[in-house]
Amino acid sequence: MNLQIWQRRWLHLSVRHKLMVLALLPLVVVLPLLMTALVLWGNAAYDQLLITKVRSDLAVARGYFLQVQSEVGTSTQATANSYALHQALVTHNTALIEHTLQKAQQTHSLDFVNLYSPQGQLLSASWLKNNSYSRLIDKGSRPIWLKETAAEFNQLLKLSQTQVLQLAPHLAARLDIPLVATPNAAPSQRTQEDRALMMLASYPVSGADGQPLAWVQAGMLLNQNLPLIDHINQIVYPQGSLPLGSLGTATLFLDDVRVTTNVRLFQEQRAIGTRVSQAVRQAVLERGETWLDRAFVVNDWYVSAYEPLLNEQRERIGMLYVGYLETPFRQVKTRLLALVIGIFGVAMVLAAWLSLRWARSIFQPVERMNQTMQDVEEGQAAARVGLLPQQDELGALAGHLDHLLDTVNDNTARLQRWNEELDTQVARRTQELQESTQSLQQAQAQLVKSEKLAAIGQLTASVAHEINNPIAVMQGNLDLLRETLGPQARPVAEEISLMDQQIERMRLIVTQLLQYARPNDYAGYVVALDVNDTLASSLVLVEHLLGQASIHVQRDWQASHSVAINRQELQQVLINLMINAIQAMPKGGTLTLRSRDQQDDAGQSGVLIQVCDTGIGLSEQAKERLFSPFFTTKTDGNGLGLWISVGLVERYGGSISAHNRHELGDDNHGAVFGVCLLCEPAQSGST
Repeated sequence: MNLQIWQRRWLHLSVRHKLMVLALLPLVVVLPLLMTALVLWGNAAYDQLLITKVRSDLAVARGYFLQVQSEVGTSTQATANSYALHQALVTHNTALIEHTLQKAQQTHSLDFVNLYSPQGQLLSASWLKNNSYSRLIDKGSRPIWLKETAAEFNQLLKLSQTQVLQLAPHLAARLDIPLVATPNAAPSQRTQEDRALMMLASYPVSGADGQPLAWVQAGMLLNQNLPLIDHINQIVYPQGSLPLGSLGTATLFLDDVRVTTNVRLFQEQRAIGTRVSQAVRQAVLERGETWLDRAFVVNDWYVSAYEPLLNEQRERIGMLYVGYLETPFRQVKTRLLALVIGIFGVAMVLAAWLSLRWARSIFQPVERMNQTMQDVEEGQAAARVGLLPQQDELGALAGHLDHLLDTVNDNTARLQRWNEELDTQVARRTQELQESTQSLQQAQAQLVKSEKLAAIGQLTASVAHEINNPIAVMQGNLDLLRETLGPQARPVAEEISLMDQQIERMRLIVTQLLQYARPNDYAGYVVALDVNDTLASSLVLVEHLLGQASIHVQRDWQASHSVAINRQELQQVLINLMINAIQAMPKGGTLTLRSRDQQDDAGQSGVLIQVCDTGIGLSEQAKERLFSPFFTTKTDGNGLGLWISVGLVERYGGSISAHNRHELGDDNHGAVFGVCLLCEPAQSGST
């Protein structure tokens, strides 16, 4: 209603007002939209630049961290290969051994350098000054890294307090880190972090025969290693590298706990013992992703980058973090956006003023021509526009209008004749059009009728197929009842025979219904369904068929998510797939039922159900037509089972696929049918 009112008002506006509206409309609508788009784009581009910057900072920090780890291994190997240590071992010079180990620790900035016998007993260590820590070491026990087979390694490890004390008890003071309550961190009952994040390397001291005389094991403890983290920060963010007074920071995490950092909790107090937010923990430690975004770090917002630290077994044991204060950049961005908005505002005012002046040069000649036409309509045949100061198209139009008015009287009779001829042609074309319209309406009516008949046929075939499964179950259980009772069934033989006849009658009715050929779409009531329970209940209904075919069932049900689908319809799909698998193994075999949680390409959570058999598999021709209606490889099938199953699953946003097992990397022969279901119902599905 409001739109119609505005349309009527627009039609009654003068050219003067319309031109003013058209002149101002781009300024008050298009330019603000353009300004908004520019502001949004600029804001996104600016944020992307900040993310690109912190990504490169993370690459620099990672490179230096790996270099330090490599240097730990190189230093350990150099110590093991040193001539002085070799001679000290050969001559059993205990003092020279201790001196060599202490010198290696100081030279290479290591936290400890230990020397072990080939059997794993501690012989000496760089930290054994005056045997002050010897009472803390059990020299009869072997370190865990030499228990199985002695081998060279250089690894990043997460160690317990006991393991660290066995290696270097003088580092005990750096292990006890009180956990500081941190907003947005994952809930935890722990109050103390006593584990260690350590770079550890081990290399043999080889004798003349190539056999190890001893083993050198050295390491660097990352807990509260302030020189290391400050050096990383200095490399990533040297003096003057960050403009606008921003401050760069770096941190090493053990799991989600800051064990060494230059982030300040307050004043000069470092934020050691604080924990990362739960969102970052889930992304980096649980999913193994690299976090590149703004994040609230301890007490301020930082442009942050987190990546997981992995041990030799590719387990995520900690995180490497770099980032810089976002506030200075945000302030500059705000000022720039305000400047852009101001420039656009001034431009809009100037453009509006110029547009109004130019619009006046257009509507004034138009108004003069309009007045001339009104005079002619009132009977003033001599009225003319005359010469205009404009030399543009409007001036030429005024001249043409005057010339047109001069010839109007001469052409009136001719126009009337043409008008009569045109009326005759219009009448003829109108009649032809009416005839064409009637033909089109008849065709449309026939098409609607065909669609209705097709819909009825589809509905009939679908209902018929739905009845087939319970008929099969009833017949199977009836056969099982007759076989189980044996001679005891004679008193009710007549009733059983009657049930056989009625089931056969139902099959005949179903056969007649299937002649309609097309099932109609229908979806049942959607619930949050446990696929494992549905698999179990479906398996019970085909248990007699499994026993008859001597088929073994393997269950691999690991799905934990619930799916949104009708229970009876999912059970119908599963029973159909199980019956097909059983029929593919007439001489027996193994029926494997699997369920897994998964995510589709769009990131939606769901469940994958797989029904696998050990039959002959699927031919290429069969796979091409497998889900087509009325296609079957069995002599007694109707070819609707898989087609209807696909329709049922797709109505809830799912899908069904079919492959041979070897195509999916499975060593077994046979076919595998996969049913992908969503945890949330599809938009077009019924609820």
